[in-house]
Amino acid sequence: MQPANFISSGSQNAHVQRTFRDIVNIGPDCLERFIDSTNAPEIKALDIELAGCSNLSGAYQVGRVTPPNHTIFYSLKGSGKILTPSGEYPLPASSVIILPAHQSFEVQIAHFDESSAPQLDEAPRPDQAPWDIIWLNLSDSPRWQHFFDVEHPVQHNIELSGLHHAMELLYLETNSQHRQAVIPIIQQYLQHIATPVKSTHQVRLSALFAAVEKQLQFNWDIDALVNKVHYSAPHLHRLCLAQFGRSPMQHVIYLRMVRAKNLLISTQWPIAYIANYVGYSNVFTFSKRFKKSEGVPPSEFRQRHSLE
Repeated sequence: MQPANFISSGSQNAHVQRTFRDIVNIGPDCLERFIDSTNAPEIKALDIELAGCSNLSGAYQVGRVTPPNHTIFYSLKGSGKILTPSGEYPLPASSVIILPAHQSFEVQIAHFDESSAPQLDEAPRPDQAPWDIIWLNLSDSPRWQHFFDVEHPVQHNIELSGLHHAMELLYLETNSQHRQAVIPIIQQYLQHIATPVKSTHQVRLSALFAAVEKQLQFNWDIDALVNKVHYSAPHLHRLCLAQFGRSPMQHVIYLRMVRAKNLLISTQWPIAYIANYVGYSNVFTFSKRFKKSEGVPPSEFRQRHSLE
């Protein structure tokens, strides 16, 4: 997108109009990849009007007055802030904000100061760290009607890197069949965003065990878990029992067994290799634990599934 510095008058009442403007102030160091109905017509199936992946640096200020569509911003790296009639919301990495249709807003890169913004031919200031985001404009259609009922617009510690990769692939892929295959992935993530977060504890537990799943080979113990999530051991125990019906360490074992079963079925890796991969340096300990969990040793489990 070419650098722009454009302001037009809005259409709200006088009070709000003095606060929010239709404004696009995007400096030359910002890179944006737009996804629309011309390069990805498949997005119409999800009532997505426009979407993009943006690498922002320096000047970045975009404002809308009563936009007709819903807008979602997800922060991948760095930080920005969103101004709305109900307040100002910081948007650090791994945070998403849902802005319902007809609500004015302004989005800025962190530390942006309109009065001292660099000119288009100036380099970005050192205190304006880069901000990587993805964003989507969704039609005000029955599919997304529940966005009007979102109680807390910002969700923190949410993992949407899969949505980012799917959008990048949608932008790059020239084959329509391949683009079509990405649409269900995007739909699943959007539905996940729209699901109300019941509690902060659930978000923190999800983030904790998502981290565990990424490092099943790590020697997880209760001390490592509580240091990661910043809960006391008794409190973490109570939360895990309520959420999963298992203690924290039992849930770690559960995740390891799920991964082990998938690897036994989908690969020909030696059992000792799989044991190490999911955190057991001793194959006999792994086999014993696996049999306790699944009722059969790993070798028999693999053999049974290879015959199916």
